[in-house]
Amino acid sequence: MKVGVVGVGNMGQNHARVYSGMNGCELAGIADSDVVRAEKIAQTYGTKAFTDYKDLINEGIEAVSIVVPTVLHKQVASFFIKNGVDCLVEKPIAPNLEEGKELVALAKDKQRKLMIGQIERFNPVVQKAKSIIEEGVLGDILIISTRRVGPYSPRINDIGIIVDLATHDIDVARYLTGREPQKIYSKYGSIKHFKEDHAILLLDFGGSAACIEVNWFTPHKVRTAVITGTKGIAYLDYIDQNLTVYNSEWKMEPKIEKEEPLRRELEHFIGCITNGKEPLVTGEEGLKTLEVALKSLQAC
Repeated sequence: MKVGVVGVGNMGQNHARVYSGMNGCELAGIADSDVVRAEKIAQTYGTKAFTDYKDLINEGIEAVSIVVPTVLHKQVASFFIKNGVDCLVEKPIAPNLEEGKELVALAKDKQRKLMIGQIERFNPVVQKAKSIIEEGVLGDILIISTRRVGPYSPRINDIGIIVDLATHDIDVARYLTGREPQKIYSKYGSIKHFKEDHAILLLDFGGSAACIEVNWFTPHKVRTAVITGTKGIAYLDYIDQNLTVYNSEWKMEPKIEKEEPLRRELEHFIGCITNGKEPLVTGEEGLKTLEVALKSLQAC
């Protein structure tokens, strides 16, 4: 399958790297407005470079990863969907619900796959946590508490931290609980960024709740979660892919085969196209997570 990548900044470069080494895929081209960067990445992965993403159509691509600033998601994805190309759009789906809904409707009308890049869904530690929850190891889930903090990245200049970073854990909380929040509370502010750069969100799922902490000024990166249930507690580290579970009698550290979440995500995307299946994170799923993030901005 011929694939392309639009936007080869920090994350887009990784999409190009993974595709270039994936069985059954040919990285037919990459596009970036920075010609020097585009040519460098293309040379690294043995493909063609373009400054206009529309030129990728001439390479016969069947699927594309769209890794451009959020404000451009609808514009770029719409072009490819209209031209019969299945799309993986990095999260969030769009900067607002209106554009997101238009994108979902277009993909449905043109019968194209639209997958949203909620990468933590494909983290082996999150998948393992989901399985132990479904097995009843933790009992009923009471609280999910997450920390996703680290240094500021100057590449994020179009949206604030809630839509950019907190959407990871909003999606994980929705996935692990299997519910949508009934009430949303938040406290956020700005120290360095022109929009919010630190926030605490509280999502009330009815019988359970999620507390999500994010910031862009902690000097080192932390990506953790604690899941408290009526029968036990689980500690997750997204980066190290470690999971430790305790109850009143024992400690358990399930064996987890560590894998790169992005590789699993892209393999899933290509597999869905090949086998005619719906992605784990559809456009509709992306809309639901974005809606929670936007409501958090109104709940302060």
